[in-house]
Amino acid sequence: MSTTLPHVPADAAALLAGPAPHDAHDGARAVGAPARTYLVKTLGCQMNVHDSEHMAGMLEQAGYVQASASDAAAEAADVIVINTCAVRENAADKLYGNLGRLAGAKRARPGMQIAVGGCLAQKDRAGIVDRAPWVDVVFGTHNLDALPVLLERARHNERAEVEIAESLQVFPSTLPTRRESVYAGWVSISVGCNNTCTFCIVPHLRGKERDRRPGEILAEVQALVDQGAVEVTLLGQNVNSYGVEFGDRGAFAKLLRAVGAIEGLERVRFTSPHPAAFTDDVIAAMAETPTVMPQLHMPLQSGSDRVLRAMRRSYRSDKFLGILERVRAVMPDAAITTDIIVGFPGETEEDFAETLRVVEAARFSSAFTFQYSQRPGTPAADLPDQLPKAVVQERYVRLAALQDRISFEENQAQVGRRVEVLVAESEGRKDGATHRVTGRAADNRLVHLALPADLPADGAPRPGDLVTVTVTHAAPYHLVADSALTDAASFDVRRTRAGDAWARRQAGGEHAHGGAPAATAGCGTASPAPAGPVVLGLPTLGAPRR
Repeated sequence: MSTTLPHVPADAAALLAGPAPHDAHDGARAVGAPARTYLVKTLGCQMNVHDSEHMAGMLEQAGYVQASASDAAAEAADVIVINTCAVRENAADKLYGNLGRLAGAKRARPGMQIAVGGCLAQKDRAGIVDRAPWVDVVFGTHNLDALPVLLERARHNERAEVEIAESLQVFPSTLPTRRESVYAGWVSISVGCNNTCTFCIVPHLRGKERDRRPGEILAEVQALVDQGAVEVTLLGQNVNSYGVEFGDRGAFAKLLRAVGAIEGLERVRFTSPHPAAFTDDVIAAMAETPTVMPQLHMPLQSGSDRVLRAMRRSYRSDKFLGILERVRAVMPDAAITTDIIVGFPGETEEDFAETLRVVEAARFSSAFTFQYSQRPGTPAADLPDQLPKAVVQERYVRLAALQDRISFEENQAQVGRRVEVLVAESEGRKDGATHRVTGRAADNRLVHLALPADLPADGAPRPGDLVTVTVTHAAPYHLVADSALTDAASFDVRRTRAGDAWARRQAGGEHAHGGAPAATAGCGTASPAPAGPVVLGLPTLGAPRR
């Protein structure tokens, strides 16, 4: 079932099918006219970042081209898509702040269109157009594939189009995808969530869990590897619940082993697992599969068993800490990160002290800490004892200070270690000034590394290459490896297929409107966009090649 506003007249029926397969560019422009440009702005998590890759892929298949870097910075595109999040209280503020700014840009740019998709669009529906009548298209989490058609319909009818499906129409991974990185990629193994956490609106917006078949997942990973990727991250709302739809409780561990065995793939990650479903077969698969990285991001949410019960989180603090103990027993160097909510309704000082106790015991390398947000539509929004803002803020500051100390201590323990870093296009704001390059170690720690002074230009590591260096300095949220400045022999570059693929992409040159990244905000990040599109639909391979 979907809600569409307004009704489509009969003379627009031809637009419903979207651009013709043999001439996709007709969907975005008239014959002979310049291609229309687009920009996708992402607010939210990794799932949203990956959804934005699908949106970009569909737009490019329909004949749009990505806005140039300068146009993207100025928000001067013909189509701007905002992919929204609804998890935090300020999600609506972020959306309407963006829309308010874009109202002037649209007045100054005849023909410009604004589309809003994602979780907040699924939640607020036509209310978005009511508050911001200059929005042209609203679409939800269940019908990403409708974006190009809705844009064309809105242009034809000269009025807003709102279409929200009540259940998943097309599995997102079957859609065209403009990969933001040639050397690393996201792969969704499931969508939706079967849990009933009282603070979370995601199940309402994303629906029940739907699992992809293993052969489809392996085929997509193989296709990414064939295009040059050396790292993949498996995505799911509760990624380790994979298999629930087809009745195999051991499916996720089996999938980890199968993905990790694909030839040419060097790094496998996954996010985010649920502690209640975290089983020992997954720990064994992590430890026994060399390409699965020594890194785990698992949300704690609270260290208080009483609060966990009120949250409907079906584990307790001892179970959580037990999982970490078993992971570290077989992967001693694993870096473990988490999510924590401060100020859940009814949280007492004693409850908060339990959270501090568990954080101290867990020794997280880092944590995403959040102040509780009262989200209409969630059971927790109606609970008594909503805490005063000042109390929540004070606890948040104490928790952040504790985690900063632990993160710094854990990173200091890395000084002197040799680490292998997968070089990124850029993850550091000061890299240009310091002449460092940046990437991620195997345990996903951020590393800024210096290059030897006498390194020839053709010997510099490229994004996608792997560099082994010695860590020389630590900070709470990153490591510095300047060993090459005093000992060039400590610096070792391994040029990879991924680096070759990045170089080929750069050598191909930017197309007229290429080169701008999909803008991101929130906890998800994306690498800068390719110079030309990397479009990947669902592969038809049934299993990885050996």
